[in-house]
Amino acid sequence: MSDIEAARALLVDGFGRIRESVADLTTGLTDETAWWRPDEGANSIAWLLWHLIRVEDDHISDLAGAPQSWPQFRDEAGLPLEPDDTGYGHTAEQVAAVRVSADLLDRYHAAVHLAVLDYLGALTEAELQRIVDHRWDPPVTAAVRLVSVLDDCARHVGQAEYVRGLADRRNKAWTDPEAAQR
Repeated sequence: MSDIEAARALLVDGFGRIRESVADLTTGLTDETAWWRPDEGANSIAWLLWHLIRVEDDHISDLAGAPQSWPQFRDEAGLPLEPDDTGYGHTAEQVAAVRVSADLLDRYHAAVHLAVLDYLGALTEAELQRIVDHRWDPPVTAAVRLVSVLDDCARHVGQAEYVRGLADRRNKAWTDPEAAQR
């Protein structure tokens, strides 16, 4: 296996794990649980997943020179946000406004994942070395951007899984207080 094939396989595996986690999180996820926040300053599962997907969509489409998937889902989501908003710097009120269904999040991420796989399928060594952001020292290459996006996605999906666990414990406590203590 060549170095580029190995790099491609590693990235496909990493982004595939994010896809599996998002699909697992959204399966059976009710709006009540998706929108629940541990406190008024915390992020909901819906916001964490929406932000993860928006960043993945934005950054990978930029690398690929391809259109984002978000416009296909933005009207259905009906969010009171600017079209290019990815969630960076959101206030607690903006986080609370991200009320999208698990089904929409799953479909949006599935579309983004296909775009990621298309980009990775055409990945070359020259592409990995291409400078994509000169504002940093050293400048950011496509390889570094890919690792950054993968890291960001892994962090946010883990946070969403944690909030899901908190929400499930809370829901269990409401329906079976003794079981919640076990």
